[in-house]
Formats: sequence, C-alpha cells, structure tokens
Amino acid sequence: MQSANIIHKVNPAYPPEAKHAGIQGTVRFTVIIDRDGNIQNIQLVSGHPTLVGAAMDAVKQWRYKPTLLNGSPVEVVTQVDVNFTLR
Repeated sequence: MQSANIIHKVNPAYPPEAKHAGIQGTVRFTVIIDRDGNIQNIQLVSGHPTLVGAAMDAVKQWRYKPTLLNGSPVEVVTQVDVNFTLR
C-alpha cells in the first residue's frame, strides 16, 4: 500500500555489466520509512547481485507522504520492488 504514498521515485541506472550480460529481474528490499517519509533502513530480501547496488542507490532517494495513524505520523516497515527489464 505504501507505493500509493510515494511522492519522489528515482529510477535506477541499469548497470552496464548487467545489461551486457542480459541480466534482468526484480530486487526486493524491506525498508523502514520514517515519520517524515524518508527511507531510514534498507535490507535486501532478494535480487541478482549485479542489480542490487543500483537498486539500493535509487531506493535511498525515494520519498513518501508520511503515514498517519490517528492523525500522527508513524514509522512504517514495508517491502519495495525495483524491476530491471531489458528492452
């Protein structure tokens, strides 16, 4: 549900070595979004090692609309996916 609250999403740069090798796939992280909507912690769940660095660099820049509980902003733990697809 947090994907609906994203207000700034940076797409990752496709790593040249992954592109050259034809590597595609999804990198999944568990993240903590703080009360201000910033990414505070990123933990890798799954993904090809060649894609992880670029995905993490992009996700660190994502910003979310703060999640409110009873009118007050709260910290949220969620999973995010970064997809890499060759055209």
